[in-house]
Amino acid sequence: MKKLLIILVLSLFLASCTSKKEIITEVSSPSDNIKIAFNLNAEGQAYYQVFFNNKTVVDTSYLGFDFSNTTSLSKNLQLINSSVTSTNQTWDMVWGEQETVVNNYNVLKLELQEKTDLKRKVNIVFKAYDDGLGFRYEFPKQDNWDEALITNENTQFNLTEDYKTFWIPGDWDIYEHLYNTTKLSEVNALKYANHSNLAQTYIPENAVNTPVTMVGADGTHLSFHEAALVDYSGMTLKVDTDNFSLTSNLVGSKNTVYKVKRGLPFNTPWRTIQIAKDAPELIESKLIVNLNEPNKLGDMSWFQPMKYTGVWWEMHLGKSTWDYGMTRDDGGNWIDTGKAHGKHGATTENVKRFIDFSAKNNIKGVLVEGWNTGWEHWIGFEDREGVFDFVTPYPDYDLKEVVRYGKEKGVDIIMHHETSAATATYTKQQDAAFALMQSLGIHTVKTGYVGRILPKGEYHHGQYMVKHYNNTVEKAAKYQVAINAHEPIKATGLRRTYPNTISREGLRGQEFNAWSSDGGNPPEHLSIVAFTRMLSGPVDFTPGIFNIKFDEYKKDNQVNTTLAQQLALYVVIYSPVQMAADLVEHYEANPKPLQFIKDVGVDWSATKVLNGVVGDYVTIARKERKTGNWFLGSITDENKRSLEVKFDFLDDNQEYTAIIYKDGKNAHWNDNPLDLEIETITLKKNETLTLNLAEGGGVAISIIKK
Repeated sequence: MKKLLIILVLSLFLASCTSKKEIITEVSSPSDNIKIAFNLNAEGQAYYQVFFNNKTVVDTSYLGFDFSNTTSLSKNLQLINSSVTSTNQTWDMVWGEQETVVNNYNVLKLELQEKTDLKRKVNIVFKAYDDGLGFRYEFPKQDNWDEALITNENTQFNLTEDYKTFWIPGDWDIYEHLYNTTKLSEVNALKYANHSNLAQTYIPENAVNTPVTMVGADGTHLSFHEAALVDYSGMTLKVDTDNFSLTSNLVGSKNTVYKVKRGLPFNTPWRTIQIAKDAPELIESKLIVNLNEPNKLGDMSWFQPMKYTGVWWEMHLGKSTWDYGMTRDDGGNWIDTGKAHGKHGATTENVKRFIDFSAKNNIKGVLVEGWNTGWEHWIGFEDREGVFDFVTPYPDYDLKEVVRYGKEKGVDIIMHHETSAATATYTKQQDAAFALMQSLGIHTVKTGYVGRILPKGEYHHGQYMVKHYNNTVEKAAKYQVAINAHEPIKATGLRRTYPNTISREGLRGQEFNAWSSDGGNPPEHLSIVAFTRMLSGPVDFTPGIFNIKFDEYKKDNQVNTTLAQQLALYVVIYSPVQMAADLVEHYEANPKPLQFIKDVGVDWSATKVLNGVVGDYVTIARKERKTGNWFLGSITDENKRSLEVKFDFLDDNQEYTAIIYKDGKNAHWNDNPLDLEIETITLKKNETLTLNLAEGGGVAISIIKK
């Protein structure tokens, strides 16, 4: 009996210990440089804080949701359970800035439930990395709630100082704005609501688009974005200029009260903060792709990273047109003549000329815009449904012959699908269009969404379009087609999950230099882009303009960089597809700088960011996967600079031939942009070079194994 009593007491003791499981509300990154703390206030409101090297970078920031079909989920919460787990793994990039990515993080999962009658449940999951953090909301399956109609996601980021901020306005339709550099307290997005250079804008409040990058007084760098954006609305960040605070502001629709409609269970995208001690670490961060699921497509050998030329820049210059049969009458009105007007760019003869040039210069692709019927009717018309046909070429373009000729020369055709933002038309034709591509052995398409979205009332960055863009990627994969999207939704790392989403625009690109009334992109533009837009993913910027002034086409426009910077961009601005964007004749007239475009890689085994200051300059070196050769690019803003670079990343006991393409002594982005010097030297590991960059200039170096 005594023995039985002892066993009973011991059992009760163990049971009581088990029932009082410790609730953990903090998590740190693997190296402890970043710490996240979670708590509930007296009203049951959830909030978090973030610390970097023992400094508070995000102070008490509240979390919650408003709905149109139920009460808000923000108060009266209790913490039911929590857990901490760790992961340390590596994964291989199918293509990318490097071959292997370390995915090392600690997870804090918090299970919350309302105290009130509804007793709704929501989990908040934090992942702490050494280069930042991500957190998301998880709505589990539950008996008393089956659908969420979200009107607001109230995720706060309350900062502790007035950061220097690099931002574009929180436009619901486009990202094609110049970056502003102001204090956080001086952000004024509404100033740009009616931008004369843009086809459409919608900026409903003082908010910024992401990634938005900030620099603190002590050099701490922050960049706010999101990862794994699937079946949800894109997130802008509303700015409280008085309190240095950001709050998530989802893109909505004119057609619904709610901004997101989801059936339970579901997860939101990850809300991300990249944190670094300096600017180069931001670019080297792999937080965004790490927060996405692994490759779902398997073998991707059918897609190969490439350089490409194409029928594109000539249209922006006005040398040729996208349409086949439009002309102007005496009153300046467009008339459909029903026959070629002589300026159509996508002709069989013209495309063959690009194929011949590409084949001679180690360029594996040719993009052809304006090849298909419909261009005569869509620009400026409100009703654009059914205008484009994505399988029928114009009479002067023999698609099959062009593809055959390209294959004979070892050059692939890149298809172009301009949807004019008429999404229903495109969706209906996708199977036929992708099947045509598959039958011809075409594996890459550039999609476009110029104009206001149809159906009316939707925006480019709302849930409707997020689903459309992602569905297009998944549909294309079934036909072994890779997507390079223009006028897209932002990149959020889904290239890891769907490696056929290869690149996208999503910024103010090179074409603005051809026709923008404000003079084009200023010299500082790309030294900001490298630390903002490029953090989200690959950028199809279309570099390589050699005819900087192009006065024979447009006297009031030009590219606002030196020729050397145009070369450096092939390394600095990352994409697995890189366009040699200028006209064939301009390259043929300049064979010496063209050599760098012939040599430079597009697929990398390693990336080193050697220096950089956001908005001022950046130097990046990348190692080509197949050859082991290195390429370096360095660019600056409107200020000339001397930058010292140590080549400690080169292989031991290996000599390299370094061909240096640099600004000449009198180079200047406006006064003398074509002043270029080329020097060849022998280079070994740990040697040091001083790079001299002119105003708006750059340096490009091919570092080839001997």
